[in-house]
Amino acid sequence: SAPRSALSYVVGLGWFLALAFQPLAPRTYMSENAMGSTMVEEQFLFGERALSYAREFAGHKKKAGGDGGAARLGGGAGRGGAPPGRVLGVGSIPPLALPRGMPVAWLEKTMWNLGLEVHRQPFSRTLPFPDETRERYMVKGTNVYGILRAPRAASTEALVLSVPCSEGPHNNQAVGLMLALASYFRGQIYWAKDIIFLVNEHDLLGMEAWLEAYHDVNLTEVRSSGTLGRAGAIQAAVSLELSSDVVTSFDVAVEGLNGQLPNLDLLNLFHAFCQKNGLLCTIQGKLPRSDWDSLPAFAHSLQTLLLMVLAQASGQPRGDHGLFLRYRIEAVTLRGINSFRQYKYDMTTVGKTLEGMFRKLNNLLERLHQSYFFYLLPSLSRFVSIGVYMPAFGFLILVLVLKISFWVGEGGGCVRGVQTCSVPFPDPPHALDLWMKLSKSETGGAERLWDSDHVGGEVRALPPSPPRGPPSPTSLTPLFPQESRPGLLALVPPLLICHAAGLALYFLPVLGQHVATQHFPVSESEAVVLTVIAIYVAGMALPHNTHRCRGSGGLGVSPRLCWGHAGGSLPGLGDAGGVWGCLSRSLEGGGCLTVPPARRVLLAALLVLATPAVTLLLAIFLQRELVEAPAAAAEGWQLFLGALAEGLLQHHLYGSFLFPFLALGAYPCWLLLWNVLFWR
Repeated sequence: SAPRSALSYVVGLGWFLALAFQPLAPRTYMSENAMGSTMVEEQFLFGERALSYAREFAGHKKKAGGDGGAARLGGGAGRGGAPPGRVLGVGSIPPLALPRGMPVAWLEKTMWNLGLEVHRQPFSRTLPFPDETRERYMVKGTNVYGILRAPRAASTEALVLSVPCSEGPHNNQAVGLMLALASYFRGQIYWAKDIIFLVNEHDLLGMEAWLEAYHDVNLTEVRSSGTLGRAGAIQAAVSLELSSDVVTSFDVAVEGLNGQLPNLDLLNLFHAFCQKNGLLCTIQGKLPRSDWDSLPAFAHSLQTLLLMVLAQASGQPRGDHGLFLRYRIEAVTLRGINSFRQYKYDMTTVGKTLEGMFRKLNNLLERLHQSYFFYLLPSLSRFVSIGVYMPAFGFLILVLVLKISFWVGEGGGCVRGVQTCSVPFPDPPHALDLWMKLSKSETGGAERLWDSDHVGGEVRALPPSPPRGPPSPTSLTPLFPQESRPGLLALVPPLLICHAAGLALYFLPVLGQHVATQHFPVSESEAVVLTVIAIYVAGMALPHNTHRCRGSGGLGVSPRLCWGHAGGSLPGLGDAGGVWGCLSRSLEGGGCLTVPPARRVLLAALLVLATPAVTLLLAIFLQRELVEAPAAAAEGWQLFLGALAEGLLQHHLYGSFLFPFLALGAYPCWLLLWNVLFWR
């Protein structure tokens, strides 16, 4: 079983790495007929007006100043007396922080003058613990949006163009371009869908507040006044981020909350209009290459694909569009990049690209559904469908199937040490049934799978049974006494302890932050991260099993049952699950009691490398290598601590599944394997 498991794992990894090859990644194509052609004549010429709006917005935002409704963490000490940011790598906040205010009154007046139906939405949210990265704790903000009603259609469908109001000079040009597009769209008569122009404050918090109010749901603890004005059902959305007067390229972000992806046709639409207008477009910050048959091109495509996989695995949305996907609204985030490239594009070219996209989306008769929702992108021009990349994960999961089939196959044979067995088992046993029978006492009138004689200290098989039928297992009696084996109740303590450690890892960091700050000189955010690390490490030192068996036979069922329980999480663990599967052969059958110390140390080291925390740390270093910005050990550790805090915040604020999956699923199952390795 071990060679087959290792081979399955290697084949799965090899298949995954081969996805960047051209035969497995065909060219993208448009599946929706309503968007199959870019033959529209864009007439947007308001580039200078967009820059004028941007300058006015920047001036009024600077006047608004203040904190924009967010309770600042300040440059002083935390509640426990320690300066915030010492652990998470965030320095003290300067006294004159960047202005965060949004000129609500100016935006309302400008949108009203453009002929839009204008509304505002105040909202507030208290974070579970201070966010030192963004310097906020009690957040208050206001979203402003204007609705352009379709002139010749009922308000049954809508499109959204959103711009986040960021601190400092960021995104001023995006707001200016949005207002210029609203001015231009207002004069056109071909709109069949309402268009919503939204400026949201406090990035994802403001977007979540607006989406919940628009759909009249309450998924998080955000408080808002609701939305007074509504358009139709939102078909698609585009989030724009632009911070310079000219751009050299556009980077598109597709990864949403919990790894959700928009329909591939929306991405193809953006790529088609970028090609039509001569705009450079990238994904994961990587430009596409034309020489697909070369080794450097393969490495480039593999880097892009791995970056997308890591972004999806993080569960965090890479832009405001990520929250739209929760409501079955196809959305992407477009980021303007101004680098040192020679060719630069002005606001008019960018506006024409967005105009073409919205005119094509205006032609939709139904929601985007004909193209793929599950895919990987080695570049913007090529894709890997779910039917091609799923076999790679199938081979990784096959490790678990091989282990189960091996255990069931073992149960259908004879007792280890018996050369021949003439008493066949009546029916192939199920794994749980086999475990139950093996765990019963071998003394007295217990149930038997087969019988044997004890002659001269050796075990020999019984003669063949008469042809009148198979003997009844209950009629066979033991011919020599054997040691008792522990029942399934012996497995209850380690199972409860491991899952209790997972529950503590999930609940205690946030609930106990105030207690920690009262007894230790740390801030709340530092207390949360340090509590996570303390509980995680303490779980490895918990007592595994206080019952010590005298013989190795009594341990045969226990590691197998623990591994079977842990293996249930393999489909969601990916590469780490495959490593667990390859290690399981050395941990099964009670062999851990007789493993030499040197080999046990090696197995422990391999199992530590497969722990969720180490996997996260290695993923951070891999991501920095893929973006060609290697991180030193100290920087990687700070990024790791920041990722822990961000994962907790993303879960409590937006419902990200990564932290509960690791705390309540992967970590307890890993502890069970750690339990098996050091079973005593």
